[in-house]
Parts: sequence; structure tokens; C-alpha cells
Amino acid sequence: MSATTGTAELDLGNRLIQVPSTAVVVIFGASGDLARRKLVPALFSLASKQLLPPETAVIGVSRQEFSKDEYRERMRTDLHELGGVTDVDAEVWESFASRLHYLTADFGDPDAFRRLRAVIEDLDRERGTGGNRLFYLATAPAFFPVIAEGLGGVGLAQQDREGEQFARLVVEKPFGHDLESARALNDHLSGVFRERQIYRIDHYLGKETVQNLLVLRFGNAIFEPIWNRRYVDHVQITVAESLGVGARGGYYDTSGALRDIVQNHVMQVLSMVAMEPPARFEAREVRDEKVKVLREIPAFDAARVAADAVRGQYGPGWIAGEQVPRYRDEKRVDPASNTETFAAMRVFIDSWRWAGTPFYLRAGKRLPKRATEIAIQFKCAPLLPFARSGIEAVEPNLLVIRIQPDEGISLQFQAKAPGMAIDPHSVSMDFAYGTSFLRVSPDAYERLLLDCMLGDATLFARWDEVERAWEIFQGLLDVWEAETAHFPNYDAGSWGPAAAHELMARDGRAWHAL
Repeated sequence: MSATTGTAELDLGNRLIQVPSTAVVVIFGASGDLARRKLVPALFSLASKQLLPPETAVIGVSRQEFSKDEYRERMRTDLHELGGVTDVDAEVWESFASRLHYLTADFGDPDAFRRLRAVIEDLDRERGTGGNRLFYLATAPAFFPVIAEGLGGVGLAQQDREGEQFARLVVEKPFGHDLESARALNDHLSGVFRERQIYRIDHYLGKETVQNLLVLRFGNAIFEPIWNRRYVDHVQITVAESLGVGARGGYYDTSGALRDIVQNHVMQVLSMVAMEPPARFEAREVRDEKVKVLREIPAFDAARVAADAVRGQYGPGWIAGEQVPRYRDEKRVDPASNTETFAAMRVFIDSWRWAGTPFYLRAGKRLPKRATEIAIQFKCAPLLPFARSGIEAVEPNLLVIRIQPDEGISLQFQAKAPGMAIDPHSVSMDFAYGTSFLRVSPDAYERLLLDCMLGDATLFARWDEVERAWEIFQGLLDVWEAETAHFPNYDAGSWGPAAAHELMARDGRAWHAL
């Protein structure tokens, strides 16, 4: 046990992994999809791996009426049906279920927070949780300030200055709808919780491949010397989804691809690709470097929007042999919707490392496949000494980092094909998580929940990072919302509108084929 952090260390295969201090975990929105599909299964998995102290308790809070026993039984059913947990050890489940508690509450009712405090204080005495609290806002964004102020009103947001007892608030995206609303939300939260208590979660940063990006860059001496404008021609980041909006039509129609994916997920990944090496792999140093990258990206104005940004909305089409409707015919979507389901853009980073190197970003729904990847294309060889062979050009080297669904990394380079002639061909060296480590990667929420309880904010967004991302895109949002687009402009099952391909073609480049 560490005297300063109150955490223990567990030896797993010659690796010491910290086990957090005991705490009470409160999940607001406990009857919703996020809690049922991700949060409770992640906590159960941590408990199964002995990474959750047996004294730690979980309180689900929601407006839906459940008794404690009914809630426990529903969570066990959800582990199978929604969480994908097929093998539940009876003894482990009974131990975990004994920690689950439930409180029916209206988030706008001040008395609900007094009742919550009483339950937490009882658990502190019964289970020895030491006043440690983790509050997870798995609710609609409109409730974020309401819940934060309710917690503050009954003294549940207080923690000691030495950090021996903690109170932390975990906030799901979206963190605001635009720059103004993000600042207003932050004012509400920071009026109750200090910045070091607020954990703005982005599940992309919990993915193994995203974290491996830092190890790839800074743990291998062969990459860092060429990770700059001298050797990199351009970088592409793609987040493609084959699904439409499904049951999220009402939310998505007020959001769109830019707010839903680009402003948060894509910018988080971009900052990790482009950041300078941190002095240490600690929260402050890593987040400082990420914010520096965002500050070096010029904000969009009307001229840049016209030159460097493309939006689209899918029409009807075919995906995997199934005919699918256009976006405007989806449930709870405005029949005349101006919301983009596809966004692509070119950005530059005004830094010594990346000056003049374009970063191409795209995200969209109803594309041919689900895939998220980073493609780093290096510059062509400056001279080809194969003149007598008639070879005038070869494919450039390409490093592809696949984030989902087939997590891995591939490096494309040139090799001579067997035979008498000099005949260069592109070949790849591939690394795949599944075959290389023969173990299942933990779910992103599992890693992030553990970090929250440990107080490690490395993989969470700081306010200045969130604010700068909104500043970059606010001008783009303003232009798009003021103009009526000619939608739909791409077929479902295609790779987006023609203008997205023209954006690359103008620079003599093309999107990497996924």
C-alpha cells in the first residue's frame, strides 16, 4: 500500500498494476444504455480481475423505480444481453452484486441529493470507503450542471487538499454544443468542482491502439527522427461508420458529424499524433503537449471553410447487400435537415515540426465499412537509381495505425519481387493485437474507470484542451449553420461526397483505401 496515494499494487505477469483506494462509485443515469452496456460491465470486469477493492460500493441513481434486488437482477441480465459477458462466475457475481445499490431520484429534486448523501455516509461506515466518491454523469448533457450543483449543495463535492480523500466528477461528451455553451457548462461545473476533480471522458483515448500510438512514437528510436515535415508528406485520420443514426436521430440531428466525432475524438487522436515528446508520461506533461498542438492549428474562418472543408449527408443506398434509407427519412430526423453526416477537412499545424504538412480528417456515417485509422504517408524517395530498368516511380512508404475494428499497425515499404528484373513491389509488415499478444484487450471504459479511481488524468481532456478544440471549429460551425446545403450529396455505401475526393485531388493526393 502506498502511503501517499492509498493505492495498492497487484503483480500481474511481472507487471505491477495499481489497485485504487476504496470508494463509493455513483452512476447518475443508471438505467440508461451507457451504464448498462459499458459502465457496470466494466466495473464487474475490474472486480473479476481483482482491480476493484472488495469494499468499493456502486450506487445507481435514476428516475426509474427499482428495488435494490430488482436493480441487481437487471444488471446481471444486462451483463449477458448488453455487456457481452458470457461467462459469469457465480461467486464473483455474488461478491460484486453485494456492492450494488440503487436510489430512485429526480435530478432536479434537492431532497434526492440529501438522500444520496445519507446512503453514501452509511456505506462509508459499513464498508470503510473513507469518504472517497466518484460521480459518473451518464445522463443527457442538460442534467450535467443540475447534478453538479445538487452535489455541491449537500457538500458531496468537497475533498481534502492533501488528496487523501477524493471527490471526482466524470463527464461524458458532448461537452457543450458550441464554444459558448461549453464555456457556460464549464462555469457551472467549476463553480462546484475544481479542475483537478473533473474528468472529461473520451472513450477513444481508452482504446489500446490509441495508447499504443505513444509507445510507438516514443518507445522506438527508428520513428521519432522521421516524425516531422522533412519526411512525412501528409497524415490522414479517418473515422468511418457503416451504420446510420438508428435510434439516435433526435440527438444526432442537433449535433452532426463535426460535433459528434471531429471536434472531440478526431482532435484527440490528431494531438497525440502531432505532439512533442513529453518530459514524463504523466498527466500534466502529456496534456500540456496536446494543448500546444491545438493552439498551433489556425481556427477556421469563412475563407478557410470554403477552401478546406467539405460536408455531406447520405442519401439512400446499399450497405452489405441491404437497402438503407436516406438520412432525412430516419426516425426523429427533420425531413429538411441541414445536419451533416459526413465532414472532411484539411488542417495545418503551425509548428517547427509540422509546418506545411497537411493533416486530412474525415468522419462519416453510412460509409462502406466501419473503420478508424491513422495513415501516415512518407515522402517519396528523392532519387530512384533504377533508370536502366525503366522504373520511374514507386509507392511511398505508409504507416497505418488501425484503431478499430482490427486493431494493429502496418508498415508499407518497397521490396524486389523474385525474378531477373528489378521489379519493386509494395509489401507490408503487420502487427495485430489479437495474434501478437493472444489476449483480449480491455474495454476502453474499463481502463478509463480504473484511471478515474486512481486519480490518473492522463487520458482525460483538460478544460483548455476542450475550449481550444471548440475555438478551432466555431467559425466552421457558424458558416455551415448559416448556409443551406444541397443534401443529400452522397449515396449510402459510398465513401462520401465527390467534393471530399476533390479536396485531396487538388493537392495531388488521394484518401487511403480502407
